Amino acid sequence: MFSFAFVYCGLWLCIMACATWRLASRRGAAVPQVLPTPWPRVSILVAARNEEVALPRCLASLRALAYPAELLEILVGDDGSTDRTRAVAEAALAGFGGQHQVLTIQDNLGQARGKANVLAHLAQAAHADYLLITDADIAVPPTWVSAMVQHAAPGVGTVTGLTVVEGVGLLARLQRLDWLMSLALIQVGTEAGQPMTAMGNNMLITRAAYQATGGYEALPFSVTEDFALFEAVNARGFGSRQLFEPAVRAASLPTGSWQALIKQRLRWLRGVAALPWHVQAGLIFFSGYWLALVLMGLAGGLAWALAALALKVASHYALALAASRRAGLPRPAWWLLPLFEGYSLLLTTHLTLARLLGRRSVEWKGRQYQ
Repeated sequence: MFSFAFVYCGLWLCIMACATWRLASRRGAAVPQVLPTPWPRVSILVAARNEEVALPRCLASLRALAYPAELLEILVGDDGSTDRTRAVAEAALAGFGGQHQVLTIQDNLGQARGKANVLAHLAQAAHADYLLITDADIAVPPTWVSAMVQHAAPGVGTVTGLTVVEGVGLLARLQRLDWLMSLALIQVGTEAGQPMTAMGNNMLITRAAYQATGGYEALPFSVTEDFALFEAVNARGFGSRQLFEPAVRAASLPTGSWQALIKQRLRWLRGVAALPWHVQAGLIFFSGYWLALVLMGLAGGLAWALAALALKVASHYALALAASRRAGLPRPAWWLLPLFEGYSLLLTTHLTLARLLGRRSVEWKGRQYQ
């Protein structure tokens, strides 16, 4: 038992070291193309449900884009909000030089439900050949549109940008580390030739790729609609790009409580369940380090277990440093890393118990989905 745990920890640490090196060296990173001349028109799609607080921040960042306003079409879908979402959106876009529209979503298109249904409506209303999708709780950088379009080379169907968490408080800072390191590992896998996923809060899809799938209304319903669309686009022969650069680095608001975080992650687990088996096996492998430490300690190697834990913290810090440097972010505080280990253990335990003992439906914006 001790030998197995020792070998497992050693292999885990070697893989982490290799991943950190690949991320820092940018091996396999996508190369941007020159923007087409003239610059293309783009449509930006934002699904919103009860987002009167977060939406002004998002729309202010869209108005500040370093892209000709006359080439921007901003479409906001009000998905049955019971607050002032529509009024707030109209006020935030008043006087904007580009085209904009706030649509009230009242019916379902085909199989689409929830956010996927809103995006299906917005995609039908959009006029551009490039559809950029973001969320109401996201703020994008001024360079977002131009940098995303530069990577939409011929044959590429989707481009996914980098999203980080920005907020105050310990929980927000731990979520920031969580997102940053998780996306860093996804980036390494993608640059090694294994496309994994897309993020619907920071995503470009070409109209050709979207129409090839039949749109959200033609796809089976999923609470992880971005991953479902990504898979459908790949299945139709289009390529994808995953970016880990400051020019496409969007800022997400953190979940405000532990319970909200659990609900978010339970929803995300639906997407994990749809991943290829070898990717799921990799995720299980990476999450088993704590079990190996327990086995090592029970086998009488308490000192070895503590040393392996220290190496785990150090390897996570090295990955966080490499990811922060590549993303153009400040160096993370070293003292957050030991706290992050406790956060990760508690989160994994809570999610496991919730999946085993809780109901199978998930909640999103006050709605239950199976």
